[in-house]
Amino acid sequence: MPNLADSYINIARRLLPSPFTIAIILTALVLVLAMLFGTQEVTLQGSVDSWKNGLWNPSLLVFAIQMMLMLVLGYVLALSKPVNKLVAKVTGLCNTNARAVGLVCFFTLLVSFINWGLGLIFGAILTRKVGEYGKQNNISINYPLVGAAGYSGLMVWHGGLSGSAPIKVSEAGHFMENQIGQILLSETVFSNMNIVVSLLLLIVIPTFMIFLAKKTSRSELPEEITSESDVANKLTENLIGAEKIDHSKWFAYAFGSILLLVCLNDIYSSLVSGERILSFLNPNFINLSLLALAILFQGSINDFLKSLDKSIISASGILIQFPLYFGIMGIMNYSGLVNVCSDFFMSISNNFTYPIFTFISAGIVNVFVPSGGGQWAVQGPIIVEAAKQLGVDISKCIMALAYGDQLTNMLQPFWALPLLGITGLKAKDILPYSLAIMLVGGVIFIIGLVLF
Repeated sequence: MPNLADSYINIARRLLPSPFTIAIILTALVLVLAMLFGTQEVTLQGSVDSWKNGLWNPSLLVFAIQMMLMLVLGYVLALSKPVNKLVAKVTGLCNTNARAVGLVCFFTLLVSFINWGLGLIFGAILTRKVGEYGKQNNISINYPLVGAAGYSGLMVWHGGLSGSAPIKVSEAGHFMENQIGQILLSETVFSNMNIVVSLLLLIVIPTFMIFLAKKTSRSELPEEITSESDVANKLTENLIGAEKIDHSKWFAYAFGSILLLVCLNDIYSSLVSGERILSFLNPNFINLSLLALAILFQGSINDFLKSLDKSIISASGILIQFPLYFGIMGIMNYSGLVNVCSDFFMSISNNFTYPIFTFISAGIVNVFVPSGGGQWAVQGPIIVEAAKQLGVDISKCIMALAYGDQLTNMLQPFWALPLLGITGLKAKDILPYSLAIMLVGGVIFIIGLVLF
């Protein structure tokens, strides 16, 4: 397995540059394809203009900011004391290798369903703390396997409450509302299919990881895994004047509580107005809720801002890559490539097989576009157009894209970088196990798409 992992890493390093470079190459490729295969008269100037229009499309830029906030605020939550207390409680139960792997996997999946940024960092911190706990108490654990368990949340995130495609189409005024209308989370994330699939993932994957823990050998922990204090450095000098506001617990609690009350009022207003179920649940509501909880959990504006400084770097990829994907979408719409791709999928699909093809294609695209939001911007219009012409349920196709994106996260190590940095592991350490998770998850996703 390690040799296989080394071979895969070497191949990936040779064939796959950074995600930003891939986005540039894809832009050039789509521009050439538009000139060659566009269904209407395509000019270079027209392609460049459509690229610029997509690049700075206001509604799509709002989408990018929403996704950044979702990641960053989830990260801030993961760094808070209440979350660290939960980590400590879970860590204290990890007195065997199998139990450590199973608990880390279960809680990472559960938290990632709520928010992918929170789950990503929660899983990384939990993995690190389990490693420290094992070292301090002479518990023999398979640390790379625990690391893979801490990364497993990326197998459920897009089908969860922060999934880019489902939450975006639930928002009034989203960029494809004219084509598909507003599709609420009750039809996607909380559909019968996704509830069953998510429950199966929550049960089967931890069980499978426990099985691996019993069958695999223990490993040496990296030397840098030592106990670290979670206590933040406190200012020794006396605070004066307005500085006290930044450090005031009561000020943070008051502001956070007000934000939370605003969120609760949105829920109440939605219920009494008789709107469709879960109509209040959209990206803005989720981000406002995350902001309220992050401030409340951090306990002061000062601690919130310090955690924000640590978290903001995690959103750099979204900030710089999303506009390029929006530009690609602009070229495809202008040139008619969306219709060309849709016609291709229609020619090889029927009502039954189309969601399966969507799932497979989304998994492939995710290797090159390792961002659910960016992938939805590029692939979403193609999927929607073909689904409409085939008469396939669009909400099911949205979830098929989400499943494909989730699946190859276990193959594409881009989002594992925060975990690797926190745990001291290398991509080749966790890859053999994450690939095994991918195979198990793939079976569950296909079963869900076929049965529902």
